[in-house]
Amino acid sequence: MELGVYGLSAKATLGPADTARLARRAEGLGYRSWWVGDHVVLPSPRVPESPMAPEDPILDPLLHLSYVAALTERMELGTGILILPQRNPLVLAKQAASLDVLSGGRLLLGIAPGYLEPELAALGVTLAERRGRTDEYLDAMRQLWNEPAPEFHGKYVNFANLVAYPRPVQPGGPRIVVGGHSPAAYRRAVAKGHGWIGSGSNPADLQQHLDGLAKAAREVERPEWLGRLEIVFMQINPVEVQPDIALRYAELGVDRLLVYPLPLEVPADVEVFLEQHAELIR
Repeated sequence: MELGVYGLSAKATLGPADTARLARRAEGLGYRSWWVGDHVVLPSPRVPESPMAPEDPILDPLLHLSYVAALTERMELGTGILILPQRNPLVLAKQAASLDVLSGGRLLLGIAPGYLEPELAALGVTLAERRGRTDEYLDAMRQLWNEPAPEFHGKYVNFANLVAYPRPVQPGGPRIVVGGHSPAAYRRAVAKGHGWIGSGSNPADLQQHLDGLAKAAREVERPEWLGRLEIVFMQINPVEVQPDIALRYAELGVDRLLVYPLPLEVPADVEVFLEQHAELIR
């Protein structure tokens, strides 16, 4: 099991100097991946389902990861997750390919349909169509990354007689990690993702997600070229992960365990958190 860090593109950790120090420190401590979230806008006043207050700053994930790519050499760079239906898939395919090239093939593209209605609506997406857009956008991007003559004709995306270079460094394009805790998310992960990403409070929560993924694997076909479904899990409430709990996650088959150094109010405290949790992989 590898260890990753999540969320350091927000609040007090987002400045250039703090990002440079924390990213280099994380890589030096042995963290294998660096993950960030995505919100273009947030509802104001805050609505109950919003994960952040409207005044909480959060950087664009791909711009942030491009900066981190230039500061590091080995850590994988993940979006956990990027809200796919609110982004133009051709533009995103170009951005993802560009980041994959500049990082030497380190991009992990975590995606999900999103759920925050005010944000989706402001970007022209309804809740009813977000899942359909997610599936089409993902298929369209893979066309642009892989096919000699990309072509796609769907309800939301339509193109032919065009190409986009450079192609990603990773064969087939960036590894796709599908986020979500619903039966539809589990099925999407099985059918379209190299991996699944989710969160919970303990190994019992993870086991419920694994059961959902196993059920999905009986319901939908997994293309052979995707290989084994990788599991990315982040513990929240509590954010501190004890060694015996980390061992249990490893026993359950987690490939990447993410730690989230909340509350992200003092960068020095985040660095201490990373130092303490680095012991989990030693």
